[in-house]
Amino acid sequence: MNLYNIVEESQRRMAKYQKTMTVNLTSDTATRPTPKMLQAMFAAEVGDDVFRQDPTVNKLEATAAERFGMEAALYCPSGTMTNQLAIKCHTQALDEVICEEKSHIYQYEGGVYSMLSSVSMNLIKGERGKLLPGQISAAVKPRYDWLPISSLLVIENTCNKGGGSIYTNEEARTLVQEARSSGLAVHLDGARLFNALVETKESPADWGKTFDTISICLSKGLGAPVGSLLLGPENLIDRARRYRKVLGGGMRQAGYLAAAGLYALEHHTDRLAEDNARARRLGEALAPLPFVASVETVESNICIFHLAGALMAADFLDDLAEHGIQAVPFGPQMVRFTTHLDVTDEMVDHVIRTLQKMA
Repeated sequence: MNLYNIVEESQRRMAKYQKTMTVNLTSDTATRPTPKMLQAMFAAEVGDDVFRQDPTVNKLEATAAERFGMEAALYCPSGTMTNQLAIKCHTQALDEVICEEKSHIYQYEGGVYSMLSSVSMNLIKGERGKLLPGQISAAVKPRYDWLPISSLLVIENTCNKGGGSIYTNEEARTLVQEARSSGLAVHLDGARLFNALVETKESPADWGKTFDTISICLSKGLGAPVGSLLLGPENLIDRARRYRKVLGGGMRQAGYLAAAGLYALEHHTDRLAEDNARARRLGEALAPLPFVASVETVESNICIFHLAGALMAADFLDDLAEHGIQAVPFGPQMVRFTTHLDVTDEMVDHVIRTLQKMA
């Protein structure tokens, strides 16, 4: 093959790549470790975490607890586990958990609260996944033998199904005070909390002072491949550690994974503002398109929009897939775009051009 043929073949392959650029907007769980994160993982010092002898896991837990001003933290495989361990530690059988109806703990965690903790859910309809003042005290049940005991409030920041809606710390404190006046413990599902903090400019310590326990995810926008942390008082975290073990969540040389989470906390929190900005760009581009009925307010890295007329989400997503764009349906005529570490400005440009051509 002569030089001309080599150049021609290279151009052909480049054109094919450009035509089939893949943009994964399905979830911020699609992130892959960066080269520097991988280096940190390979260099990790490890031990047996079940014996609390993995120095990297210990450092991750201590670092997170210190950042939030809380006594202790527990590294777990998933956010479902950290949320459900919190529910288990805060409740007894036949209690109930109060939360907004769009909450992840109710919508997307398999109903495990009923199996693991033998509790029920008391669902409140708020606004875009956010509870409003007065709703909590109104939802707390009187102490009758035939009713479950209201014992725990859980709020989610940001709220996934609410379109990435954000609570400010002041809003959260109002709800927490209301809950505590009714004798409730309070847990924060903060899987995407750092996406909120780069917008509100609040500190993790502000939130650590507000809640009894907090769950944060390392494997969404922060970019680690695995893991979430449960933060709280030392005695509760000790109980959660035991429950983690009996549920099969005890990991041995978990430091290789924890190193990724530690790197993410140290290097990937501030850059979440870029993800939020890209999601806003997508929302702005979607709004005037004729096949879009409405776009929900974009506050963080999630953009949810409603399709117009008879256009169904499944058909719309099939059309996007032909252009290398992946997303998820959020209802028969609802679609969610989620930006993250692996979505670049060039990819957002490609999505916007594709959407405009589809119009």
